[in-house]
Amino acid sequence: MSIRLGYGTNGLTDLRLDDALGILAELGYDGVGLTLDHMHLDPLGPHLAARVARIAGRLDALGLSVTVETGARYVLDPRRKHAPTLIEPEPEGRAARTEFLVTAVRVAADLGAHAVHCFSGVRSVVTSEDTAWDLLGDSLGPVLDAAERAGVPLAIEPEPGHLLDSLAGFHRLRAQLGHHPLLGLTLDIGHCQCLEPLPPADCVSAAAPWLRHVQIEDMRRGVHEHLPLGEGEIDFPAVLAALDATGYQGLTVVELPRHSHAGPRLARSSMEFLRAQLTALPRAASSPTAAFAAPSA
Repeated sequence: MSIRLGYGTNGLTDLRLDDALGILAELGYDGVGLTLDHMHLDPLGPHLAARVARIAGRLDALGLSVTVETGARYVLDPRRKHAPTLIEPEPEGRAARTEFLVTAVRVAADLGAHAVHCFSGVRSVVTSEDTAWDLLGDSLGPVLDAAERAGVPLAIEPEPGHLLDSLAGFHRLRAQLGHHPLLGLTLDIGHCQCLEPLPPADCVSAAAPWLRHVQIEDMRRGVHEHLPLGEGEIDFPAVLAALDATGYQGLTVVELPRHSHAGPRLARSSMEFLRAQLTALPRAASSPTAAFAAPSA
């Protein structure tokens, strides 16, 4: 099957990164969603290039692929979660987030990552919706330029409560940016369950041409709470069959950022759950269409 499983380091923050990577390799994961944050790979710390090179060697030795994720809560501002954003009212804040994402693209290129994840951020009450969309497009311009130079796709995530919170919002941004070929999608399966009008499996099929990163967890309708697999309402056989049918070749990363206290246990149980689900899928369900390499036209 085409599905390649990973686990997010934002769910392993109580572990040293070397230990976390070793555990994931032992459990049979294909890769890791590596969040740039102070406890694992600090993008603002000294000697970044040397630290990235060491981690690249560790990933290679363990046979792990990687996606670079940028959802660290306080990496730029120690007082405000996920701030500043790409749609911050103050230009200095927007510039700081843009610079951070450009750095993430460079890190991703040096790690051999298959994508860089990002999100829009929450709109300020002092910013109109139309202005916020304009700011988002402008802030992403330098990031997409960096992505083009590096050959690493950007994968923006529809996030509940953010300006860009749905697949419809993703397509609005694509049109606004002229269908830029390096602008792809991070599809979070739980978010689809939470708020998309289509079932998650249908969201996967609809999003197939633009998939550059996938996050997976369980969730209930209308409640944005990441749950261990099997504890919510998601129809995983349908989702995994739909995902396999797309031919997407990136990582499908378990996303449990509030469960680091039980990270090693949940990494194991998540792998066991997903292996069981994948083993039970009919082989005929797989009909790859190479969507991962499809142009985003």
